[in-house]
Amino acid sequence: MYNESIRSQKEVVLCEDGSNTLYSKEFDEPYHSTKDGALHESLEKHVKPALTLKKEKAKLVILDICFGLGYNTFAMLYYIKKHKLSTKVHILSPEFDEELVRSLNTFNFPPEFESIKPIIHAISQNLYYEDEQFKIEILLGDARKSIPKIKEKIDVVFQDAFSPAHNPLLWTTEYFKDVRAICKEDAIITTYSTAAAIRLGLYENGFYIFVHRAKMMRYSTVASLKMLNGLEYIDMELKKERNPTACSFKDIDYF
Repeated sequence: MYNESIRSQKEVVLCEDGSNTLYSKEFDEPYHSTKDGALHESLEKHVKPALTLKKEKAKLVILDICFGLGYNTFAMLYYIKKHKLSTKVHILSPEFDEELVRSLNTFNFPPEFESIKPIIHAISQNLYYEDEQFKIEILLGDARKSIPKIKEKIDVVFQDAFSPAHNPLLWTTEYFKDVRAICKEDAIITTYSTAAAIRLGLYENGFYIFVHRAKMMRYSTVASLKMLNGLEYIDMELKKERNPTACSFKDIDYF
């Protein structure tokens, strides 16, 4: 399914929010929605809901699937610094494209990331960064192999892999089972996907499903192992009754 021979073939794409992303020939799609914008999408679909729903936590352990250009991780650090939050974060992020991570020191990130350039440089050089508030670890290799080896318990998962149509192995019920196994009992997952198959895969692993809405942004999904207040709840049993042919992705269909 993966094609390492064309992995390096990427093109810079300008998003509508003015930030740059890349188009991957291997996956035949951009790393971010060009309409929502790389930075805007990271902030609105991942960073803000995570920090809002976990605002009582002094420290967050975050699983960022997959690192790619690092926008979700860097947007988290940028937002915390901008708003002078005391939240400590430990981010673990699987990524099999080492060449891409190594190149981030020369990527044209938005000016908002100027204050974290030394962090971007350190990650591109060492695949690791740590100070008193932030710790970032790049887990080189296949996420399906890396995730079961993680020892830390996860508070938040940024489920931001390439789309289910182009990278289904990171959206199956079995994949979500592995993710669930390393989650804390009140963990949440943020994802751009609103597909019934993906929500079913999460639901089958014990997650409650909610709609997340933000200004100037298409709605997305928040999944939580605990019921949440203030978000639109989706009754997945009712959804199954109304659409009995709907089914989650399964490993057997792709391995």
